[in-house]
Amino acid sequence: MDPLLFAAFSAGYILLFFWALSTVKDSGLISAVFLLPVLLGLIYDNGILAAGRFIGEGNTLKYLNYARFWIHAFFTPLLVLYSWNTLKQADLEWAKTGTFKWIAYLLTAGLIILELAAEVFGLKLEARWEYGVLSYSDTEAPGGPPVMVLIVSAVLLAASVVIWRKQGWFWFFAGAVLMIIGSAIDIPIESAAAVNAFEWLLLFSLTATSYFQKKHRLTKT
Repeated sequence: MDPLLFAAFSAGYILLFFWALSTVKDSGLISAVFLLPVLLGLIYDNGILAAGRFIGEGNTLKYLNYARFWIHAFFTPLLVLYSWNTLKQADLEWAKTGTFKWIAYLLTAGLIILELAAEVFGLKLEARWEYGVLSYSDTEAPGGPPVMVLIVSAVLLAASVVIWRKQGWFWFFAGAVLMIIGSAIDIPIESAAAVNAFEWLLLFSLTATSYFQKKHRLTKT
């Protein structure tokens, strides 16, 4: 069942990718630009998990799984820049300052370095079967979400509150909260894929936020 769910999530992210891409092409909104690599990474991640059992154990699948960790480390922190740009697009003057720009870029770079040092360098992968999915996972992975993910989640939540108050757009906040809840609670479902629904809902809300801000800007003009 899980391979089908991962395949479905990969297809779902493909739809979000083209939605975000159309937002960029129509308006050039920079927030959606930072969503594109994140969505591509999630398409790859879920696609490899769905296809693992068909590729089979060996170096090919092992290296494909290594790439999942590298992509996660480089792409997920880009959501900090996405958050910053949603604030700029809401016409918040303080978000447009050079100081805030440097904070956003330095935090993004710092999170990439942190994730590489904590989760990627020295990675030791072993084959693992779980709910019908064959993947390679870290044999020494600590429990709970990485610090990088926690910080990115906090940034998204903070930005979503500001956008809700400034523009009356609730769904950015809803997606961020659902993702935090999904990461915090232990859902009694015999599936490693089902909990990824929270992640898809988050990315749906982020894509919808970019689209909303585009429509909002067009309405103002």
